[in-house]
Amino acid sequence: MAKVLIVDDSPTEVHVLTNMLSKNGYEVVVAASGEDGIEVAVSEMPDLILMDVVMPGMNGFQATRQLSKNTITASIPVIMVTTKDQETDKVWAMRQGAKDYIVKPVQEQALIEHVNMVLSA
Repeated sequence: MAKVLIVDDSPTEVHVLTNMLSKNGYEVVVAASGEDGIEVAVSEMPDLILMDVVMPGMNGFQATRQLSKNTITASIPVIMVTTKDQETDKVWAMRQGAKDYIVKPVQEQALIEHVNMVLSA
């Protein structure tokens, strides 16, 4: 069973994503901020990270950049899951090390397809 870390400051988003992943056979761990996300990624070593962009403190772009530069976490793929739907945001996310980009609200089938695709890459 693949372990997915959800990094999002919205309890509602975390709940929705957790339900989608859990019923599709994924183990879920959660962090409520970019800083916590980095700590949890190092301690839990998830197979994949779903990263929100807009969070207080360290945003998702900054956290993704730190994860991709850290030798311990650099191999963990990150999918940005955000309300930011501009092409420039997508390009910037990829430059920070993200492997994929999903715009909220997330549809379950699309989420699972993206997760499976990135995990099998």
